[in-house]
Amino acid sequence: MGRIRLLSETVASQVAAGEVVERPASVVKELVENSLDAGARNIDIAIRRGGISLVRVIDDGCGMDRNDALLSLERHATSKIRSAADLQAVATLGFRGEALPSIASVSRFRVSTREAGAIAGTEIIVNGGKIDVVRDGGEAPGTQVEVRSLFYNLPARRKFLRSENTESRNIEHQIHLQAVGHPEIGFSLMRDDRIVFQLPATATLGDRVRDLYGVELLQRLVEVNGAASTKIETSGFIGQAGLSRQTRSQQLVFVNGRAIESNLITGAVREGYHTALMKGQYPVTFLFVELDPAAVDVNVHPAKREVRFRDPNGVREAVVRCIQQTLEHARANWQEKFSAPIRPELAAAVSVEATPDLTLRSEVTAPEATHRELPHLGAVAGIADPGQALERRFDSGVAPALQSQHRVTKAVQQQFEIIGVLNKLYVLMENANGLVLVDQHAAHERVLFEELRRRMEQQGVPTQKLLLPQTFDVPPRDADWIEQNLSVLQKMGIGIESFGSDTFKIDSLPSFLDVSDAAQFMHKVIDDLKSASNTASAMRLGEEMIAKSVCRHAVKANDPLRYSEVEKLIRDLLDCDLPYCCPHGRPTMIQISLAELEKKFGRKI
Repeated sequence: MGRIRLLSETVASQVAAGEVVERPASVVKELVENSLDAGARNIDIAIRRGGISLVRVIDDGCGMDRNDALLSLERHATSKIRSAADLQAVATLGFRGEALPSIASVSRFRVSTREAGAIAGTEIIVNGGKIDVVRDGGEAPGTQVEVRSLFYNLPARRKFLRSENTESRNIEHQIHLQAVGHPEIGFSLMRDDRIVFQLPATATLGDRVRDLYGVELLQRLVEVNGAASTKIETSGFIGQAGLSRQTRSQQLVFVNGRAIESNLITGAVREGYHTALMKGQYPVTFLFVELDPAAVDVNVHPAKREVRFRDPNGVREAVVRCIQQTLEHARANWQEKFSAPIRPELAAAVSVEATPDLTLRSEVTAPEATHRELPHLGAVAGIADPGQALERRFDSGVAPALQSQHRVTKAVQQQFEIIGVLNKLYVLMENANGLVLVDQHAAHERVLFEELRRRMEQQGVPTQKLLLPQTFDVPPRDADWIEQNLSVLQKMGIGIESFGSDTFKIDSLPSFLDVSDAAQFMHKVIDDLKSASNTASAMRLGEEMIAKSVCRHAVKANDPLRYSEVEKLIRDLLDCDLPYCCPHGRPTMIQISLAELEKKFGRKI
């Protein structure tokens, strides 16, 4: 008897603080969100010793009168919601009324606030959750919050903090998130009495990204085409195909203006980049998802880092389609960067002397007997003979004047000039911006990949019967999933049918695959498809199978090609849907600008 007791108010506040206030960056996040909800247009943050000694947040928001200021320090007191029904559609960043009392319970806390037009403001000082001073204040309109000696009354929690430098970096990251999420707001950060950055309010997200991350990154971003769904609006920027990081540090996602961590959305982003991103790499994203507040539950995580969607599949599909459409839409802009204005003297040239020689230099080519021509796909669905040669030669008997005119016409059409081949692998080209290097293997992979994918979409997947059908067992959940998706699997060229309870039989597979163990292959197929979105499932796995196949048949390094073959390879690449990367996500082309060359040669500083 008597084992259960009510916690004191002080202990209860510290328990709540343990959920909300993990580190100084958590304090900054909560205070900045309050400032944003208060309608601030400028927010100034100052920290000392990584925020452990001091965190100060000053805003020019609406401010509070004395009664509201005192109530704000009570647990579960908030201006954001009135009833339980309001929790169904939260439109503000804060709504629980726990931030200020939780922070005040584990620090030496001071808040000074004044409403616009009020004669005097209010200043309140709190130590360890107990109000010590309440008096008039003379601060400017808005609110100023100071948090000193964080966790001074919880030494055990303080021991878990990292170094001052690490805590400072976490605070900077948190402010970066808020600054990207709200480019119309001005932010400044002062660390140990030194200004780290001052970000003026900007008109566009692009300006804010440029101010924070530099113009070079902004130039490699693509503006999101958000026409994928009527109920879900997607905007922002994503990295071009080939732009990636080894971590998710620059993968920023916002839902209704709130920075969140969502495996659902990050998985959808990766799926949208499918075949345009190397394994183990993460895309650079500044992605904003806007939807009805009633369709998203933000009350599922103490620190509000995670959300739950009412229709997760709908959100996933919308993001996947949006990423795919954006990358496809960026193709036209990408092609312009690999084009060059035709010089007047070139367009008017009718003789060999007046026309640049676009043929490969003799010292670059290999002897005629060692030439290997581009393999191509057969005339029917599948790969009939990937190694079969396709003759594409220049007619050496054509008059020199006609050859010259032919080269001029080609140059006008393709808007680039082929210089030569480096190390029997990299095609060197010149365009308006400078030097372009093309990986002939990656380029040919992309060309073959899209050709075979097109045939799969039009004619179906060529299949080959197994000599001996194989059976395999799966768990009940997987068996139910297979039953629901038999048509999808069969569309991908996999002949599968039920063979008893939780057992299935495979009697055919795509003809271009080399599979030694059909059962093991099917287990991997199921895992891959279950993690993919519903509408993209069949094509996603089909693309993976194609990518593995074409790699074996694409032209390799050290395979010398004739000029006509190189020229056709470049033309075919530029006609692809995603020409800037191979099916494995490696870049096909690299641009070295004239400005970069001039800088390396000391012509520009």
